Amino acid sequence: MSSPATPARNGIRKASAQSVTSAKPSARYWLLTLIVVVLDVLTKAWAVKHLVPRHVPHPVIGDYLRFTLAYNPGAAFGIHLGSASRWIFATLSIVIVTVLLRSTRDLVAQSRMAAVGVPVVIGGAIGNLIDRIRFREGVVDFIDVGVGTVRFWTFNVADSAVTVGAICLVIALWRHDDPKTP
Repeated sequence: MSSPATPARNGIRKASAQSVTSAKPSARYWLLTLIVVVLDVLTKAWAVKHLVPRHVPHPVIGDYLRFTLAYNPGAAFGIHLGSASRWIFATLSIVIVTVLLRSTRDLVAQSRMAAVGVPVVIGGAIGNLIDRIRFREGVVDFIDVGVGTVRFWTFNVADSAVTVGAICLVIALWRHDDPKTP
């Protein structure tokens, strides 16, 4: 059973959503996106220069964290669509960024979690898109986590940003739908 305050809260939420429909992302939003892109591009440039030859582990924290240069022609978790993967995933990245920019405007204006999550996801998507355009071999991956032969997929800063941003976005959406949350 809903409390008497629930309709008022929903009314406030709807009114505030209508007032920010035309809101544009703030300078902080774009700064966060830029920080992710720059950090990703710089760390990948470092990896390409210093972690040669490919697939040779460089221990950072014993066997738990290693830097190992690899190129991923597909998408996350080794998803590969053949020789056209590079351009299919590049196009998909552009579509995802466009959809996020258009569909999350109100949520970003109302939620701090979304205001962090969305630009971080966009920054990660742009970082990997840059690689898909620059490198025929695919996206530069170098962070190698695991124990012995049990390893997670090799990833990069952009992949981490997309993951963290997506978690923030899920939490923001969950809170947004919770009638107890103002």
